[in-house]
Amino acid sequence: MTSDPGIPAYRLVNTCEHGRYRISKTIITDPCRPALVMYVKFEPVEGALEDYRLFLLAAPHLANRGADNYGWAGDFKGTPLLCAHRDQVALAIACSAGWRARSCGYVGVSDGWRQVHAKGALTEEYAEAKAGNIALTGEIDLAACGGKCVVAIGFGTTAPEAGHVAHAALLSDFADTEREFVESWRAFQKACLPLAFHSDESDSLYRSSLSVLRTHESKLFHGGIIASLGIPWGSERGDQDIGGYHLVWPRDQVHAAIALLAAGRVADAQQVMFYLMCTQEPEGNWPQNMWINGESYRSANQSDQTASFILLVMALRRYAQIGLVDPWESVRRAAEFLLRQGPVTQQDRWEENPGYTPYTLATMIAALLGAADCAEERNQPDLVQHFRSSADEWNASIERWLYVTDTPLARETGVEGYYVRLAPPDTRAPEDLKRLHVQLKNNSSGHASFPAAEIVSPDALALVRYGLRRADDPRILNTVRVIDATLRRETKSGTVWRRFSHDGYGEDASGAPFTGTGIGRGWPVLTGERAHYELLRGNLTEAKKLLGTLVTLSEHGLLPEQIWDAEDIPEKNLFNGKPTGSVMPLVWAHAEFVTLLRSLRDAAVFDCPLQTCQRYLR
Repeated sequence: MTSDPGIPAYRLVNTCEHGRYRISKTIITDPCRPALVMYVKFEPVEGALEDYRLFLLAAPHLANRGADNYGWAGDFKGTPLLCAHRDQVALAIACSAGWRARSCGYVGVSDGWRQVHAKGALTEEYAEAKAGNIALTGEIDLAACGGKCVVAIGFGTTAPEAGHVAHAALLSDFADTEREFVESWRAFQKACLPLAFHSDESDSLYRSSLSVLRTHESKLFHGGIIASLGIPWGSERGDQDIGGYHLVWPRDQVHAAIALLAAGRVADAQQVMFYLMCTQEPEGNWPQNMWINGESYRSANQSDQTASFILLVMALRRYAQIGLVDPWESVRRAAEFLLRQGPVTQQDRWEENPGYTPYTLATMIAALLGAADCAEERNQPDLVQHFRSSADEWNASIERWLYVTDTPLARETGVEGYYVRLAPPDTRAPEDLKRLHVQLKNNSSGHASFPAAEIVSPDALALVRYGLRRADDPRILNTVRVIDATLRRETKSGTVWRRFSHDGYGEDASGAPFTGTGIGRGWPVLTGERAHYELLRGNLTEAKKLLGTLVTLSEHGLLPEQIWDAEDIPEKNLFNGKPTGSVMPLVWAHAEFVTLLRSLRDAAVFDCPLQTCQRYLR
């Protein structure tokens, strides 16, 4: 449990299944140094303290890899440590009670867990384990500490640096460290707007969401926000997948910045803008994803991510101020990149297919109009004309590229037509959507191909969210009806929507983890997007209901990437309305929740651009 809503300090209580003892652990990070600090209390329920032995086990995966870690028993200034190192990352573990025994072994061969499990003690103590998948084990001296001790895990670029940090964290009084940690988080929360006025439950998730956004930001370069500290289906991932979600996706990052701005954290949103300016590619775009230092991990072009930067600048201009750094050159280069690459994108926002997609088009068109305003302020009429005329041309072509009529799906749902999820790059007219196919690499059939006209997605609602089409446009209403008929799922925790028809990113029908193919499940972030659509439609009651659904979809204050929307499979820990094995928390989902709270408070969608609404709706 957390000490306070929105304060990421945890107290975990583990009780022996036979009721013989209890271990409580209070876990925080040191506000002054890169260290995890844990206060441990061991309480015998049966017998005396000397009847028990307590062990600590750590399996380092440094530099995002389990292999080639090097571990050893060492010390720093006389403090005994358990150490590990790989590349430029090191850790050191120290205990205030000291160690009765220490061992560094190889997982599955000589690790301490195997020894303790077999004989209840470290019968063999290995001084080091080189270049392998290792485990560090130490026996805590219960008699020396009376069952109470502090464990510190220090980090650094070298073992001495990590040992120095662990030693310092251990010398500090835990109560003082905890007090400083809690007070700093309370100050952060107090500085945020009180948006969650609907219920105590929504306020608790609001505070948790703010802490999720904050904890995912780099401590070395403010503004660098990764997608998640978790790894989707991590038990099935190996060292070849070193990125996981521990990367910056500019799209997710901008959603987080918009949410922070919505919560009144102007300086934090400005820092994200500055971070993106520092990581912009020479061509004007941003990579698919990147490490915190700006180095590309995957370099595919997703044009909505480049557009997102301009949308962030627009939001800052509208609600606050840009700050001391002028983003004009970055805006210009980003807009010119969009014109060179668009209106087709190499990948849609789900990172799968090239073509015309409603979400990407909506963000690009809005971004071009925002860039035109910036150019107008700088008296550059040629750019103003170029940006606005291109935006107008693309906006006028949306139906030609994406709206299909008289299909089996249209007849089945009783509508005249609908917007498709994606049109292949060679689409020239709506009839092309019936013959051109889209390949879905994650589909359970494996690289299955479907006519573009068969695939729909909630992505079409971006045309409303970003001010290109009215919420009551008959074409939008038709599309919503098709989306609900094909992608809406009712769960025990509320309504969710899947990403698109025939999606394969998720567990398979048996509940086995996703390893390349499967069945896509419901996404909480899409529930938030639907709530924004309902708000624009004037259906405030439904928007508030969906806000409540997001609260029930959360678990321990965290929102997952996906929700299990099928029958329970208890043996796979899959329950209807609960998280799947996908990543949790997902920063994007928490950002959408925070932004929705602000939108409901204002009775207007917070990130809907004024430029598109004024040009295309009024």
